[in-house]
Amino acid sequence: MAVSLAGGAVFSLIHAPLPWLLGPMVFTLIGARALRKVSKPLWPGFVRNIAMIMIGYSIGLTFTQSTLAEMGHQLPSMFLMTALLLIFSGLIGFCVSKLTGQPLPTIIMGSIPGGLSQMIILAEETKGIDLTVMTFLQVSRLLMIIFCVPLLVFSPLFGNSHSAIEAAASGSQAAWGDLFPNVLLFAAVCVAAAWFAAKIRFPSAYLLGPMISTAILHLSGVHGPALPAGLLDAAQLMIGTYVGLLLRPGNLKLKFMLFSFLSGLVLIAGSIGLSVLLTKMHGVSSSTAFLSMAPGGMDQMGIMAKEINADVAIVSCYQIFRTWFIYFAVPPLLRLLFKRIMPRTKKEAASAASP
Repeated sequence: MAVSLAGGAVFSLIHAPLPWLLGPMVFTLIGARALRKVSKPLWPGFVRNIAMIMIGYSIGLTFTQSTLAEMGHQLPSMFLMTALLLIFSGLIGFCVSKLTGQPLPTIIMGSIPGGLSQMIILAEETKGIDLTVMTFLQVSRLLMIIFCVPLLVFSPLFGNSHSAIEAAASGSQAAWGDLFPNVLLFAAVCVAAAWFAAKIRFPSAYLLGPMISTAILHLSGVHGPALPAGLLDAAQLMIGTYVGLLLRPGNLKLKFMLFSFLSGLVLIAGSIGLSVLLTKMHGVSSSTAFLSMAPGGMDQMGIMAKEINADVAIVSCYQIFRTWFIYFAVPPLLRLLFKRIMPRTKKEAASAASP
């Protein structure tokens, strides 16, 4: 906690983007390694889950009748953009496989944007997958996304300046006194929804459960108070610390680092290209389009969208659609693909080994 608070304070002083997310993440990443001989760092999972409930609630409040109508209008685009992003990731995986000599199935699974835990489970169930290489590719890409996307989205490239964002935020901050009494109802509903979603093994249960239940209440006419900046900063710290402890760049094999980081950069560049296409198709802002297409986590993209006053509902829906597609559609598609690839690679290996 002390290390994370120090990170948030330092990043706030230097006016870094998302200081209470990136500051704790960076300081925890470094501090956990520096202090590992003194004490073992501990950050319980339920602390991160509390933050996810808060972020899910905040995102749920952004849903209105007009945004739902717009999302229904954009549903074909969600499918198209998700398919294009996954095809682009597959092409990157093919190139990395050719350059490194690693099996194509392993590299493809390491190149799928998002769904790290799902890909690890699928890799364990699939024969012939090098779990170590696949995990290294996923983690290194995650590092690139976590640190590059905030720098890009807060840059003039997308028309955002940190000082302008801070000025806009200071003029529209929620007051602590406005929370009660309605926040008590929403808190009870969000906790119950998160618990139920986790029980039925819903993907991203602690984020999507509160988000969906809040959106339903909000659309039903029940007023939900916005969370004060202090609570949102606390939620960012909880998530940033958790992610910082998960990241272990020291475990990455050196020979794969260059290719994995380069593939991460190419994937981000591809996301920018798709965001330009999305802006042309639907007229959304460049920041909204980029965060919708960025291959990162829903919670982090939602936090950034809220910070820069992008359309949080649109960003969340594109991220959710891709996450669900990866959870439910990608595994059977990969299994079908690997059934075709695996016999061919075995025959090629056998013919190469024969005199």
